[in-house]
Amino acid sequence: MDYSKMVEDALKGVVRAAMEKASTDGLHGNHHFYVTFLTRAPGVELPDHVLNRYPTDITIVLQHQYWDMEVSEDQFAVSLSFNKLPTRIVVPFDAITSFADPS
Repeated sequence: MDYSKMVEDALKGVVRAAMEKASTDGLHGNHHFYVTFLTRAPGVELPDHVLNRYPTDITIVLQHQYWDMEVSEDQFAVSLSFNKLPTRIVVPFDAITSFADPS
């Protein structure tokens, strides 16, 4: 049995469920997400100016200023502001290395 793979899959399910809830209900109270992911992982979509600044990984914060979050089985997409530029990103769940909701 590959328990480490089972745990990884279960944790991805938790992240996916939290993202789905946030995409439909928003984040209320003190809830906010810190999501760290590998910027060059397969399926990640980031503009060049973000990749140049964060060539290996990045941590984004989803709290007040995010728009149009869409969640699918394998990834999420969201619009954020990077240096005051609206930016759409796509992040496969497999690219995520850390997820936290400090509240």
